[in-house]
Amino acid sequence: MTMHKRLQRALGKGASHLVIVVFGVIMLYPVAWLIASSLKAGNTIFSDPGLIPKSVTLEHYIKGWAGVGRIHFSKFFLNSFFVCFWVIVGNLVSCSMAAYAFARLRFKFKGLWFGIMMLSIMLPAHVTTIPRYVMFNSFRWVDHPAYLALILPKLLATDAFFVFLLVQFMRGIPKDLDESATLDGCTRAGLFLRIILPLSGPALVTTALFSFLWTWDDFFNQLLYINTPQKYTVPLGLRMFLDATGSSNWGAMLAMSVLSILPCFALFFSLQKYFVQGIATTGIKG
Repeated sequence: MTMHKRLQRALGKGASHLVIVVFGVIMLYPVAWLIASSLKAGNTIFSDPGLIPKSVTLEHYIKGWAGVGRIHFSKFFLNSFFVCFWVIVGNLVSCSMAAYAFARLRFKFKGLWFGIMMLSIMLPAHVTTIPRYVMFNSFRWVDHPAYLALILPKLLATDAFFVFLLVQFMRGIPKDLDESATLDGCTRAGLFLRIILPLSGPALVTTALFSFLWTWDDFFNQLLYINTPQKYTVPLGLRMFLDATGSSNWGAMLAMSVLSILPCFALFFSLQKYFVQGIATTGIKG
């Protein structure tokens, strides 16, 4: 390779890295502004556009954690963790079972049902909003203390994306393992629990991670099905700091917003290796 070509390749890599860094800074700027503003005095949040506070204060964190009215903000965190935990459990159990059926079992109209499931991914969620609300309201699930409207549907593999992701992963597991386990006397249930699930670890971690992130950040469905402030989750709790009359507590809302993203960051970075492995391996399975 000539010196000229080496120089061109080095310049090309440098330019691509520069573009990535610029886009990274642009994407991280809102997060940096959020953190910096949560540490500023209340009267300088919008008047001082800089990222470095002139004076650092933790007043917003103290007042925000104290909550709104008589509801401590930790209550919203506990409610969100409760919903996320059962959503993750529901998706892992139901979606893995549905994926195992599509990937390994033989039954009539298997291709048709799989196609219908894929079509449901393309259906906008808002199309079913009114029918779902009418149905859940008739079941008396709306504003239920156990959050049935948010949790129970997950036990029926309603998130077709996770089913598809697990199907693609399970199809890549050699079927010779099934035959060997069957010859050793393993039942279909044993094959699923002892062979398929342990080998599908990365895809299951990806499912759990996405389930947590999407549920934790979900505002619309929680606003729709939760009416009592004591049952509010973190997104709804943050909204309580905003007052339409103009007396919004922006500092406390920004401070609690910073705390609300910490579980997402912690979970993502702790499971990043499995997440990348799960995404990379599911995308190449036929």
